[in-house]
Amino acid sequence: MIDELVRRAGEDDEEAIDELVAIADAEPERLAPHHLRMLELDVIYPPKLYRKAGDDVVRRIVEQVDGGQPGGRLNHLLVALAHSGHPLAEEALRRWAEAPAPGWEELFVGALSYAREGGWTVDPDGRRRALCGDVAYEWLLRQAPVRADRGTCPWCASPLWTAAELDTADADVAAALAHTGWSGRLTLETCHFCSCYTTLFSRVTPDGGAAWWDGNVRPGYIGKTDEPEEPPALLPVVGPARPTPFQASAWEDGGSTLGGQPEWIQDATHPDCPGCGLAMAYVGLIGGSDLDEYGEGAYYLHVHEPCGFAAVNYQQS
Repeated sequence: MIDELVRRAGEDDEEAIDELVAIADAEPERLAPHHLRMLELDVIYPPKLYRKAGDDVVRRIVEQVDGGQPGGRLNHLLVALAHSGHPLAEEALRRWAEAPAPGWEELFVGALSYAREGGWTVDPDGRRRALCGDVAYEWLLRQAPVRADRGTCPWCASPLWTAAELDTADADVAAALAHTGWSGRLTLETCHFCSCYTTLFSRVTPDGGAAWWDGNVRPGYIGKTDEPEEPPALLPVVGPARPTPFQASAWEDGGSTLGGQPEWIQDATHPDCPGCGLAMAYVGLIGGSDLDEYGEGAYYLHVHEPCGFAAVNYQQS
């Protein structure tokens, strides 16, 4: 079956590619025996198809990059390496950070920036750090009581939206947040409307405290609102474990997910912590379609435990 899907994908059959992506999300190891054939047929997009790539495949991709590739193909190969998360991919990205491969002048970011597409990074001290978790849980949106003490957005005066309330005393939450280093309660609070235009940061504390960060900068293109608007009266609660960490969906109903890896609508956007500049760890995704019947796009939640910052950003097609 997969052999036939790969053949069709090599002929640019979009339905076959979609089926391969579904396999990459649900059972990525099933694609590993087919990766070399996919490379031969130039099936390198979406790059997440290469999540479980083995030694031979990663070496082959590295050789192709070292041999020089056109900008678009080079970009896809680098993202595929990032998604593999393989030590050989990490070694190559570190090397290209010092000595860029041929064709790199056509790209817009440095080699190690590509690691973020795969949910990891290399910090300035040289250590690799996971930005995403190994386990994921469904996030079920439920009606939430309206808090009398909720704050308001300094920009649009709308009541702030509590996007999530978490506590690592819950074993599932602790597992989903293990990669973040967070311990205790975590409240992610933001403006449901202004976060659609820019990443919004807040200060967070392990007792569940959350406060708007005064350093947030309002973009000039955010116009004035006629009147404040109510955010969704919904709060995610932890549901069943997802079979793999790759099954969040930014498009489908029920795609909201705690932990695991996000489905980015655009490029991977892990915010840089405003305290130290390091990439923030991903917490979860809330799909617009889960918030509203006509909702679209997705909200991405992040935290950086060492500095006590949380962030919410948004993407749509």
